[in-house]
Amino acid sequence: MNDYMRALHQRFFREPDVSELEADIEDTRQEVRDCLDKMQRRRLMHLVDMQNLLKETISLASFTAGFKLAWGLSKELEADGLYSFDEEETDRACRQMREEE
Repeated sequence: MNDYMRALHQRFFREPDVSELEADIEDTRQEVRDCLDKMQRRRLMHLVDMQNLLKETISLASFTAGFKLAWGLSKELEADGLYSFDEEETDRACRQMREEE
């Protein structure tokens, strides 16, 4: 199921425009990088890579949770009968609500 959710995520998720924030992060990373030696730079790059992986994992988990929520709501609504604009159906639903009160 995770592969299916990943495919749906790739198809429907649209990443918001955060170019200013990304540019600011990159500028700050470069400033910090310039103050570090070679080993510390590697550790910084590892940190950035892990942060990106975490962001992708959270995004997919959030998308999956939203999809499951929507699917559950759809099933609950379907169990009560699909919504209809038919006047007879509306009248029947109103009568049923009055009887339950």
